[in-house]
Order: sequence, then structure tokens, then C-alpha cells
Amino acid sequence: MSNLFETLKAKIDGKGKKVVFPEGLDERILTAVSQLGAEGMITPVLVGNKEKVEQKASEIGVDLSASEILDPANYEEYDEMVATFVERRKGKATEEKAREILQDENYFGTMLVYMDKADGLVSGAAHSTADTVRPALQIIKTKPGIKKTSGVFIMVRDEEKYVFADCAININPDSQDLAEIALASAETAQLFDIDPRVAMLSFSTRGSAKSPETEKVTEALKLAKEQNSELLIDGEFQFDAAFVPSVAEKKAPDSPLKGEANTFVFPSLEAGNIGYKIAQRLGNFDAVGPILQGLNQPVNDLSRGCNADDVYKLALITAAQSV
Repeated sequence: MSNLFETLKAKIDGKGKKVVFPEGLDERILTAVSQLGAEGMITPVLVGNKEKVEQKASEIGVDLSASEILDPANYEEYDEMVATFVERRKGKATEEKAREILQDENYFGTMLVYMDKADGLVSGAAHSTADTVRPALQIIKTKPGIKKTSGVFIMVRDEEKYVFADCAININPDSQDLAEIALASAETAQLFDIDPRVAMLSFSTRGSAKSPETEKVTEALKLAKEQNSELLIDGEFQFDAAFVPSVAEKKAPDSPLKGEANTFVFPSLEAGNIGYKIAQRLGNFDAVGPILQGLNQPVNDLSRGCNADDVYKLALITAAQSV
């Protein structure tokens, strides 16, 4: 696990990246921000009342001297932010409504990223996933060719690293969604120095069973190949055919993956969520994430049960996504 984050640190060191933390009064956030500030690779930007944030930091004994604190109530560029928000929402918010909305710390923080005042955002310690993701979808939006964001986990055990997707966002993705998830997951794999070998998973290998579920996956494979002909991707595969060379030799001998996939696209959120938790609990893999992908600028969502170390790690990932 340490090697994984040393790789990320090498990517961001000296890049001057700023990461916004809308939950400026949360003790876990402040503890992580103090560590990030002390290391000097990221400049943390906390959202909240400066006096209250500093008082909280003093109470728990952490140093925020390397951090910025911005308060929506007296932000010097608030008028510019309001005008930019109104323009971005294209008539869906009046100036009066925008002034109200941007007092919300997640909307305010997301606008800082959109206006290039920061490079990414980490929230969710005290907010729901919807509270974190909604502003990102409305303001930052998805990359060209991507209709939906998705969530991946990097599964780590000693020197082994794998990408599991989508394990966090899309309940029942269609073929186009799965193709987008595959392409985005390949990019995420590269962020972690994984040369992507993408397997589209199912309960069938190369037509061993036929159903609307398997046909959805084969269509997704076709779409992904059309969008990126250079990507090493194949399917549909049962997990063992994607991962075990001896099984692949029997079930899919002509596959370019040869049973050595490292980036796995599950056919549904149900399958992905169960799959990563089995690997985590029975296989003793560390699950890093969820990491949101497909957005124009990085926004990541913490679990409300997170600890300070989770915040620290996700901040490094967020900064690396912006490089």
C-alpha cells in the first residue's frame, strides 16, 4: 500500500496542487489537512468560518498554518463566483438563487474547482454522496463522450494492484454506460501505474450462455473498442477466465488478455460492490476508494465512517487525478 501512495506523491510533488475540503469543522478533515500541509505537496483549502475553523484546530491540537481558509460569507470574489455560476447553470438559477446556493459549502467548494482556484475537491465525511456529487455534475460536469460518472476501487495486496469498476455509482448500467466505465477505468489504472488490461465481466465466457445480460456486455465491448481501438480489452468473461491463465487457455484461447486482466468492469453495481467486498474481506486486499471518474475535474466522495487516514489518501489521489 505504501508503494501505491509513494507513486502518487511522486506525481504531484512540486506541482503546487490545491485541494478543497468543504467540511472545515470536521476533526478528521482537520487532522488530515494538518498532515498534508506539513508535507507540503498539497495546499489544503478549507471552507468555513475562519475563526471557528482555527478554534476547532486549536482544540484538537493540529496546525493549519500551511492551509487556506475561505468563508463563503465574506469571500472577496463572491460576486464573480455568483455570475459564473449563473452562466454555468444556463438559466436554471437566478442571481438571487445563486447567492443562496453558493453559501452551501459543497457548492462553494465545487465552484472554486471550476474557477481554477483549486485543482480538486474531497468531501463526504459529514455529507451524503448526493450532496458531494450533485454540485460536481451540475457545475464541473462529465468529460466529452462520458454521460455518467462512475466509481472505482483500487484493490491492493502487497505488490498486486487491480481496478474494480463500477462499485459505487451506477446501479444497472447499459451497454453505453459499461463502455464508458471501461474507458474511464483504463485511464484510472494508468494513474496508479497499472498498464490496463481490461476485462468485461459476466456469468458467461465468450457466449457460453446467452441472455440480455450477457448481450449487454458484448455490446459494451464492441462500443469500447470503437471508441478506443488501442485499448487492450476483451470479454465477455467469467472472472476466472479473465484472471487465471490456465482457465483462459481452455475457455478463451485466442483472447489477447490470456487470463492476465488487471482492470475489471462488472456488469452491475450489485456485482461490483459484492465483488470488491469479497476481495477485501476474504482476500485481504485493501480497497482504496471509491474514486470518482469521468468528471472534467476531480471530485471525490468520502464515506461518513472514514478516518483521517482515509481523508489523507483520497486527497493525494484527487491531486494526482488533476495532473
